[in-house]
Amino acid sequence: MSESTNIAMAINMALEDAMASDPRVVVLGEDVADPEGGGILKVTMGLSSKFGEDRVRSTPISEMGFIGAAVGAAIAGMRPVAEIMLMNFTAVCMDQITNHAAKIRYMSGGKTHVPLVIRMMTGSGFQNGGQHSDFLEAWFCHTAGLKVVMPSTTVDAYGLMRAAIADEDPVIFVEHMGSYWAPGPMPQRGEAIPLGKAKIVQEGKDVTLIGYSRSMIDLHGVMGKLAKENVSAELIDLRTVSPLDMETVLTSVKKTGRAVIVHEACRSFGVGAELSARIHESLHADLKAPVQRVASKDIPVPFAKHLETAYLYSQSDILNAVRRTMA
Repeated sequence: MSESTNIAMAINMALEDAMASDPRVVVLGEDVADPEGGGILKVTMGLSSKFGEDRVRSTPISEMGFIGAAVGAAIAGMRPVAEIMLMNFTAVCMDQITNHAAKIRYMSGGKTHVPLVIRMMTGSGFQNGGQHSDFLEAWFCHTAGLKVVMPSTTVDAYGLMRAAIADEDPVIFVEHMGSYWAPGPMPQRGEAIPLGKAKIVQEGKDVTLIGYSRSMIDLHGVMGKLAKENVSAELIDLRTVSPLDMETVLTSVKKTGRAVIVHEACRSFGVGAELSARIHESLHADLKAPVQRVASKDIPVPFAKHLETAYLYSQSDILNAVRRTMA
């Protein structure tokens, strides 16, 4: 039987391998060192014991402070990986991320790079409430100078993290908390996956399904149901949502003539809207039906379980969107 792991451990391995191969790589964030638990979900467990607390630093509860420190460390020649415990907490340090990390290379005429990775987790379905559950990737995609990465598998989590740490520009690395323990194949250690390159998970001829992060779980869940309806679906995992791999997307949609985009973030002004606009602009004459978007409701994430379930899209929503394109 082939060896397997999960996404949490794949990220841990990527951090360990990067730190072992490059002494400039440091990890910082709230509770990331072993004396404080190795992260609230143990993603950084064991790293401070191996590399020392000078390189794996638990910080005060001050996102503004330690992200500012990480930006400065990156400018000074380090390669920091900073963990913001939950994606909503980026609101506390948006000045450091969007006004400094994202713009320093441009404003220095390309002379100063900021090789910084900012990790964060998020996701609804766990009754964490509206201030702990949002997918806010569109905020960062709309900020020039940032790359935004959102893996959905063990192999991608490892390979994309290695590429993000090696990148010369700031990378927002978003992890879905519900996928941390999903089993998957053991990554090839040392192997990076290029940022900005989508993956065709399954080929098909009738409709292109496009997702990333959590939505890939649901898209995998509908593939068999679509096959029973004699619908041949092509499945694309974007992996990186900024920059978008439009070449892969447009080649697929030109072939199928139909597209359905799925993401957990609320529907309005999201990555799905940008993708839909680009597809229509480039392939208007090739489309057999308008592009469909499936997303969560335009409300804060509810705490009550039944309301949280109603807020989230469902696999039935995806199936109905595909059926509309096939009608």
